[in-house]
Amino acid sequence: MKFLKNAWLFLLAALLFYGCDKVTTERTYAVRLPTFVSMSTLRLQAEQMVVLPQPLESTGKIYVYGDYLFINEPMKGIHIYNNADPKSPVPLTFLKVPGNVDMAINAGMLYVDSYVDLLTFDLADPAKPTLVHRNEDVFVSLYQRDYTNAGSDKLMVVSGYRDTVISASDERIYKPYIKEVDLVYDNVNAGGNYGQGGSMARFTLSMEHLYAVDHYKLHLFQVSDKRKPAYIKDIELGWGIETIFPYKDHLFIGSNTGMFIYDVTTPGEPEQVSRYQHMRACDPVVVNDDYAFVTLRTGVACGGAQNVLEVVDIKDLTNPRLVKSYPMKNPHGLGLADDVLYLCEGAFGFKSFRVSDVHNVANNALESFENLVSTDVIVAPKSLVVIGENGVSQYDYTDKAQLKLLSKIQLAKSK
Repeated sequence: MKFLKNAWLFLLAALLFYGCDKVTTERTYAVRLPTFVSMSTLRLQAEQMVVLPQPLESTGKIYVYGDYLFINEPMKGIHIYNNADPKSPVPLTFLKVPGNVDMAINAGMLYVDSYVDLLTFDLADPAKPTLVHRNEDVFVSLYQRDYTNAGSDKLMVVSGYRDTVISASDERIYKPYIKEVDLVYDNVNAGGNYGQGGSMARFTLSMEHLYAVDHYKLHLFQVSDKRKPAYIKDIELGWGIETIFPYKDHLFIGSNTGMFIYDVTTPGEPEQVSRYQHMRACDPVVVNDDYAFVTLRTGVACGGAQNVLEVVDIKDLTNPRLVKSYPMKNPHGLGLADDVLYLCEGAFGFKSFRVSDVHNVANNALESFENLVSTDVIVAPKSLVVIGENGVSQYDYTDKAQLKLLSKIQLAKSK
């Protein structure tokens, strides 16, 4: 018995000694760290913006103006193509615009964002756009929440990311039977000679005014002097603003909690008419005279748990009301051609529906392209332009119920 008692004491002492042992380990992590640049430095690089055509490496927004196709490469700039023949788009140039996300064109003048600035380019020669004006700091509200805005020259913005391996010493007291949990590092990651944007656009033009939305504001500019936009004011909309779609004398603004309808009969004084609310989700919008078609999808940025197409009656703009909701897989952008709705389903493909009977859309499906990764679409005069993670495809939609592939601009990495 004495032997057993001594054995238990020895074991207890060993456990206590082990439980208090200090262990130091060295670990490495692969992370992406942001790189920063000042706006004053970027503004000095204006002469270096127009470069030879570059391979398309990633896709953002699309825009059609006359015989030209503009493809945004997020945060890098805009690829410009001669699209007179949609069967064979010809690359003209790459407009290198750091911090660019969106664009709009007014009578040959291209308006683009560059982080906090609005830039105006003359497209007299689309192969050689000329910078004619810069409105500085008009979008600074996007950045002042994260960086101290101590004057325009000192404003720092994220210019890119670099892959980095870091090491960290991890010193802790280990205890028996306690499972170790590794640390997780997050990666920082209507009137006028206008062009056409997609349903995911954040820039739009109407009645000699440019309207641009960020996450919580509507930025308003007068563009009667097309070469020199005049900033007017900002309008607070609330957090979660995503898209803007013009129709006649109204703006339909999509957010992740609903759709705002603004009257722009007096274009310099937008007036909210109503707001249609829905469950939290990403929310692009297109409309016709009677209905708004709204897609809601789940996503990291906008949250939510719904993947549906909603049809909203807008015959009375002061009282929009839900007509019917149709389940989808992961709907993104959408476009209307008469009574045909084209709908992008992200990684789940591209679909079309006849919507003359809004109560029976699900039973009026026309086509489904399951392998066409799609995020947005433009119903352009010469072609149906579809953009997705793998590139930009164009279709002949003369027969709206049977699309015919005309061409495809593939990403460099997917060729």
